[in-house]
Amino acid sequence: MVQGVIFDMDGLMFDTEPVWGACWAPVCARYGIEVPDGLVAGVRGCAGETMHAALRKYLGDDAPVEKIWIDEKDMVHEIIATKGVPKKPGLDDLLTYLHDCGIPMAVASSSTKAAIEANLANGGVEGFFDVLLSGESLGRGKPDPLIFLETAKVLGTEPTRTLVLEDSFNGVEAAYNGNFITVMVPDLAQPTDAVRAMATAVVRDLGEVIDLLESGQLG
Repeated sequence: MVQGVIFDMDGLMFDTEPVWGACWAPVCARYGIEVPDGLVAGVRGCAGETMHAALRKYLGDDAPVEKIWIDEKDMVHEIIATKGVPKKPGLDDLLTYLHDCGIPMAVASSSTKAAIEANLANGGVEGFFDVLLSGESLGRGKPDPLIFLETAKVLGTEPTRTLVLEDSFNGVEAAYNGNFITVMVPDLAQPTDAVRAMATAVVRDLGEVIDLLESGQLG
């Protein structure tokens, strides 16, 4: 059995990715910028300087990427705080299973600490997690593995015996780069062959992770 499990949040635990995606156009429009093709998918899972670099790639070096990123976060968080978002299928069952097995759990998300805490509280699942880590506090976002390595360090688990659950390409790559057991639960984008090669397994929903653990396929 694995030593611990690290959850991504947006698109993995909660159906927040459509909110993030819908906010890019109105936010960029404030600065007279039209959202180019590929930006929404390309920045998914990024944070900190990694997000700034990704935005410069898509919007150009002259774009006020720091201001755009701040406005994007503010708009998304306001929508989530006022309307809430649903939990992803299988989340409650998986959390209960891991808790009953005595396996420590953590959240490692590119969102802010406040957003992580708000989503967990709204979903009534905050009591399941031992560690909450925001990529905003690290400066280097996914696909850099730093957030997962730091989370495993706090959990006291070895990367090669720690399961990371991700929905984004950047997240899967980050976990792979850190030598974690990596399961992808696709959300808005289905995995490419390259992403499948980095993932230990790809499942339809979080409930299927229980089957993989019980069958010993994840160590």
